[in-house]
Amino acid sequence: MYAIGVVGDRYPSACIVNTLTQVTASPQTIALSLNQESYTNEMIKKHGIFSVSVLSEDTSGTVVGALGFNSGRETNKLKNVGHKVLREGVPVLRESICCWFLCRVTGSLETRTHTIFIAEVIAGSDEYKGTPMTYSYYHNTIKGRASENAPTFLIQNEDNYSLSEKYTCKICGYTYNNNNNKPFDQLEDDWACPVCRASKDAFVKN
Repeated sequence: MYAIGVVGDRYPSACIVNTLTQVTASPQTIALSLNQESYTNEMIKKHGIFSVSVLSEDTSGTVVGALGFNSGRETNKLKNVGHKVLREGVPVLRESICCWFLCRVTGSLETRTHTIFIAEVIAGSDEYKGTPMTYSYYHNTIKGRASENAPTFLIQNEDNYSLSEKYTCKICGYTYNNNNNKPFDQLEDDWACPVCRASKDAFVKN
């Protein structure tokens, strides 16, 4: 799991991704997949640079929620997230990450729904620490799920619930809607937010 930092129109922004891979070792090159409708995608195309913060298993669920389930177009996603801004204008996280690196785009490929950015690593942190948070750990241990724009997003069932009813966690911004297993008002009393583990009482109806 990674936080992708970008230069924003009003302030630096970041999003959560789980689709990033090494392409070559020399020069150090990676491939990053992002939904074409995302603000992060737009800013990478505009500025040609981005950062990668490698999340660790100690990264707070509230950080994942704040960066993964909100749009940088409408909100300052990093307002309550510890970070620093590099001289290039892109942010990197400070909260329980394994490492970070800075990337410059060298090419891209458009698919039907996502852009695959090819980028060269041009700088990075001096040390590596902690255990990286894999998508399997996020999904199976934290019980989190991918946002609707993520390549790994899956609708969990096809029940005919009203998609207009959505409930948002006041703590991390995670939104529960009827693409989930059952209507919100039918969830068990001990159900908790899959991102930050807040109780049902922390949710407000949109």
